[in-house]
Amino acid sequence: MSELTSLSLAEASEKLRRRSVSAVELMEATLTRIDLTEPLIHAFAWRDGDQAMAEARRADSALSDGSSHGALHGIPIGVKDLLYTQGIPTEAGSRVLEGFRPPHDATVVTRLRDAGAIVVGKTVTHEFAYGQNVPETRNPWQLDSYPGGSSAGSGAAVAARSLFAAIGTDTGGSVRTPSAVNGIVGLKPTYGRVSRQGCIPMSSSLDHIGPMTRTVEDTALFLQAIAGFDAGDPGSLTAPVPDYVSELGAGIRGMRIGIDEGYFLYDQVQAPVRDAVEAAITVLVSLGAERVDITIPELEWSTTVGNVTTEVDMSTWHRRFLRSKRDLYDPGTRLMLELGELIPGTHYVLAQQVRTRIRDAVRRTFTEHRLDALLGPTIPVTAPRLDQLSVDLVDENTEGGLSTLVHHEYPANITGLPALSVPCGFSDAGLPIGFQVIGRPLDEMTLLRIGHAYEAVTPWHTREPDLSRSLPTGAAR
Repeated sequence: MSELTSLSLAEASEKLRRRSVSAVELMEATLTRIDLTEPLIHAFAWRDGDQAMAEARRADSALSDGSSHGALHGIPIGVKDLLYTQGIPTEAGSRVLEGFRPPHDATVVTRLRDAGAIVVGKTVTHEFAYGQNVPETRNPWQLDSYPGGSSAGSGAAVAARSLFAAIGTDTGGSVRTPSAVNGIVGLKPTYGRVSRQGCIPMSSSLDHIGPMTRTVEDTALFLQAIAGFDAGDPGSLTAPVPDYVSELGAGIRGMRIGIDEGYFLYDQVQAPVRDAVEAAITVLVSLGAERVDITIPELEWSTTVGNVTTEVDMSTWHRRFLRSKRDLYDPGTRLMLELGELIPGTHYVLAQQVRTRIRDAVRRTFTEHRLDALLGPTIPVTAPRLDQLSVDLVDENTEGGLSTLVHHEYPANITGLPALSVPCGFSDAGLPIGFQVIGRPLDEMTLLRIGHAYEAVTPWHTREPDLSRSLPTGAAR
């Protein structure tokens, strides 16, 4: 593997700033890495190496003129194929949008380009991010294991060192799940912190866009570029954007971290995952944080509320396509969209009422216990094998089923609170494990400090998958 592609985003940025490496050299190494990994990982829905190289040359020219755009200047990144990219195919993994080339970039893409980042390609997603089909993207740690849902292309590419960072979307965990199972860092920001303008929606009240990177510092740099108010997104917040990097090293002494053992550590949680997260809690306590045991019974309703909301919202947005292009959908996706049309309006209204109760309970818990964050596994299990994966939205007791995978993540979508996934270990089978911290509204900074403090004393984020060893059991090597 090239030494350049093993760098973190922050390290690559520093080399570019010091001119010890050029943007062209960085791009050449990235494209070479993609050529090596893509036959195994299948992370890209579209890419254009020639265009990327042309942008790298322009980045070098700007650097020579002393006009760097900041930390992302000249950095190769990817964008999930759910976000508009002007003149570039945006097909959301579906034949329904085959050939669609948007007339403008999504706001997030515009901001990344303005920050000097170079979009190498669009990353693979499930059809309309709905998770009913299984694209060919593979987990670089174990090719026959689950790569992580609708942002799997972004997660796998970052983990395989084919990109320095990528954009994912998160409606029920699709930034955090692929981050956890691919051994990288993923952030779902506060609802409204990052604009969704130009992103094909799943659920207008649950959708979030967030960074997927190799380190917490990289996430902070990426978030700095994409956060902020956008009049084009009705849910966008006007709150000022802090400097996410400046306080990363401030430590976590005195922080109070809430642990709901029943929901987050024992409900559907595999023993290896629980052990890794308990060990991470011990590390955080050793760094000065305080563990606060709490209980939020209302969280048990999260998966049902999230599923009902998503199913109805998805079917509403797809209503026109279902009638004009029905046969172009994957059969599993079409079935779920049609199911959403059968959910009574009373059920949807009840789900929103329960959602309010969950949100109030979490807010009350933060206040009463003076919490800085909640913590638990990002997902309750390690990546299931693809041939054992279930997309059953109903059976929450099926290990590896979709409802199990979103069990710990839906609470942050339902409440709109920020949530950060950080690598915290590996199973005996060599599969990554992540913990998740959920914070107060607009307090991504605290989550980044927790993650950064943990990274400073643990090695998990530095490990890289060895593709020569990640072939499925019994495969030829």
